[in-house]
Amino acid sequence: MGGRHTRGDVMTTAAAPSGLNRRVLTITIGAALGGFLFGFDSSVINGAVSSLQAEWGLSEALKGFAVASGLLGCAIGAWFAGALADRWGRIRMMVISAIIFFVSAIGSGLAVGVTDFILWRVFGGLAIGAASVIAPAYIAEVAPAAYRGRLGSLQQLAIVLGIFAALLSDQMLQGAAGGPAQDLWWGIEAWRWMFIVGVIPAVIYGVAALRLPESPRYLASKGQREQAEKVLAIYTGEPNPKAKVDEILATSDGDRGKLSDLRGSSFGLKPIVWTGIILAAFQQFVGINVIFYYSTTLWESVGFSSDDAFLTSTITSVTNIVVTIVAIMLVDKIGRRRLLLTGSLGMFVTLALMAVAFSTATLVENADGTQTATMSHTWSLIAFIGANGFVVFFGATWGPVMWVLLGEMFPNSIRAVALAVAGAANWIANFIVTITFPSLSAFSLSAAYGLYALMSLLSFFFVIRRIRETKGVELEAMTDTGTVQKVAA
Repeated sequence: MGGRHTRGDVMTTAAAPSGLNRRVLTITIGAALGGFLFGFDSSVINGAVSSLQAEWGLSEALKGFAVASGLLGCAIGAWFAGALADRWGRIRMMVISAIIFFVSAIGSGLAVGVTDFILWRVFGGLAIGAASVIAPAYIAEVAPAAYRGRLGSLQQLAIVLGIFAALLSDQMLQGAAGGPAQDLWWGIEAWRWMFIVGVIPAVIYGVAALRLPESPRYLASKGQREQAEKVLAIYTGEPNPKAKVDEILATSDGDRGKLSDLRGSSFGLKPIVWTGIILAAFQQFVGINVIFYYSTTLWESVGFSSDDAFLTSTITSVTNIVVTIVAIMLVDKIGRRRLLLTGSLGMFVTLALMAVAFSTATLVENADGTQTATMSHTWSLIAFIGANGFVVFFGATWGPVMWVLLGEMFPNSIRAVALAVAGAANWIANFIVTITFPSLSAFSLSAAYGLYALMSLLSFFFVIRRIRETKGVELEAMTDTGTVQKVAA
């Protein structure tokens, strides 16, 4: 792509280094553990939804809010994380996030009512939101351009591993207790332990973060030039760290981290910021987290036993891990844009298949006044195939690629704060989808998945119109408009 023009802008790419420095791989994995917290927290509630509703007699609307409440904290945490990371550093923010998540895991598990449960989930969400934007920013800033896609995708791999760990943990805990509402250890119900075990990944993340070097781009912006050069030389394998620091400083504004820096002529924001916001929102509006927040109760509602529903959710999570590994192998070879386009079309087809399958469901009135949807074996199988097909297309494309793009598409001068705003948009969109799904599915599961299919189709046209290829392009070449400029040697 070097020397190629797109709409008059020169696409500048870095020469691929001879091999990937093991040190940068190690610190990338350490930073990506924030994604593990992200995934664990996102799915741990899956196995507790029914128990939460029964424990406190929640309405469908309040159940939806209890499930989604943590996402409000995530949006707030993401919003402020960029500015704080620019002032305090990426590493310090990672450690703070680990501490907050540790405390919230215990608080959520020991909550005595729905109100304090929601407050603890919001508190924990602050940590998850912060980690969700700090990790991709840090990884993009330490990764060589030729490997940035693969290293950036490790964030998503950590997320899906966190999802799997949460679902597997939920299944093991409810299995050991004989059900999520049954007592396990010390008279504490299994569903409460599902949250409490979150202290384990929190400790691992905090310890790992303390061993990471600070981002060279943050160090350079703070005048710590010698330290920045050292990190570039030792961890990223940069052959000319002095020149690289000069390049970083030429595209930075010293003390950054102000939301006012995002202002522009395009409806109040710079064009690239709007692109990041819409990209982040689309990743959630396709409905992916419905699969991970509600999949257990969804499969139970169409005739699966509790154990089979947990197993089905776990199988879906394993599928997500496998296809994320596929994405890591492809993202630096075929590029971000092509993967997104393929994913949009694939998600549209599979979600449409689910919408058709659920349109055949018949509602049956239960003795307690609730309703259960029943489908024929054939249509249940089709819905299951559609759900896993959707996970395949999302996991191999939009799942990792959105975070890779958010970590690299913004110019140095606004990266952390712009990523924070886009990350907040992602969490807000997640909240909207999560809180509306119970009511929307009660009205019509077919309509719910039809809406997500429509969002997938719209995302295809958005990518065509707004997303530029960034494969192999140096971070210093990114501009406010979303185009790529040539960086002076």
